[in-house]
Amino acid sequence: MTYCVAMRLDAGMVFLSDSRTNAGVDHINTFRKMNLFERRGERVLVLMTAGNLAITQSLVSRLREAMEDPDAPVSLWSVTNLFEAACHVGEVLRAVYRHDGSALREFGIDFNASVLLGGQIAGEAPRLFSIYAAGNFIEATPDTPYFQIGESKYGKPIIDRVLSSRTSLEEATKLALISMDSTIRSNLSVGLPLDLAIVHANELAVGSWASVDEDSSYFAMIRARWGDALRTAFEALPDPDELLASKAIPPGQ
Repeated sequence: MTYCVAMRLDAGMVFLSDSRTNAGVDHINTFRKMNLFERRGERVLVLMTAGNLAITQSLVSRLREAMEDPDAPVSLWSVTNLFEAACHVGEVLRAVYRHDGSALREFGIDFNASVLLGGQIAGEAPRLFSIYAAGNFIEATPDTPYFQIGESKYGKPIIDRVLSSRTSLEEATKLALISMDSTIRSNLSVGLPLDLAIVHANELAVGSWASVDEDSSYFAMIRARWGDALRTAFEALPDPDELLASKAIPPGQ
């Protein structure tokens, strides 16, 4: 399992992914889920994956092969906008299914893959897509400015309470890290190191990239101070004396 979150904001985009994969508690490995594709001044694309590692690695390998082949009819280098890029990723994902789907079914394995693709190509605004295993996709909007894939439920509530398209990149980065910390604390299949990428609107390049591991003092500070703040807020809430004093008869009694 993994957890990836991507946010499309007025100021740019924030991408964060963990790198843990496991096939049981005694077999845990580290594989990067984030892939960066950049031609500075022309385009910057960030692709993150979750699901069956063999499927997602095959997807990325096929995408890279097309990018390296000057005779390829379409690639992430040749598409003219992010919609075409999402269509291309979806079609390559369907090609992986056509190649591997029947064999996986024979072994009782689901075709499980999900992809986040975001970035900016010259001539249009930054865009973000969530691509499903069937190759179809949806696009982020000002009302829904973020997507998650993988183990998303633990990190979702804080994002829903805080994030809007007007959120700054700095605030969104803190929010993504808190969301990841909540997920790591609640699910052992998600873990460090993390990959963090920031793309500023209209710069057509990766503005910042960082690997966050056990030695990251900032992430350690975020985890500690957020935990302390939650405990302080919880302790400040009044006790439910009025509710506990109620003598109402339960329904059906």
